[in-house]
Amino acid sequence: MTLNERASYIKGLADGMELDTSSKEGKVISALIELVSDMADEIAELSEQIDTVHAYCEELDEDLGSVEEILLDDEDEDEDWDDEYECDGDCCNCDEECDLCDDEDFFEVECPSCGETVCFDGSIDPEELACPACGEKFECLISEEDLKALDD
Repeated sequence: MTLNERASYIKGLADGMELDTSSKEGKVISALIELVSDMADEIAELSEQIDTVHAYCEELDEDLGSVEEILLDDEDEDEDWDDEYECDGDCCNCDEECDLCDDEDFFEVECPSCGETVCFDGSIDPEELACPACGEKFECLISEEDLKALDD
């Protein structure tokens, strides 16, 4: 039995008792029955709204899962970029040697956003750098001497 059905049942009982609504007690009972009926209507409406919001949240959760999958795939690609372009050798004072450190034409710069040391070689356009740590794109200014060395 729903709340509305129960409120209607109580109202029917009160109508069957033929309460005197002109007496103090009858007025109170009548007002309480009306209040219960109004509350049952409001609760039923709120329950419907909750069901709608719950279904919407489930849809959002599924959509967010799809976005997370896409972002996690992008992180895998970023890790590949890190392995290829971030120097982990002597140029960054690291313990390991990397191919980039052995290359004479590499540059080491500090990301202006996060401070991470980024190494890159001459094949990468210094005006289109992206930090592998934070993903922020920045422009690296290279001296003309270094540019000439790259061209040679």
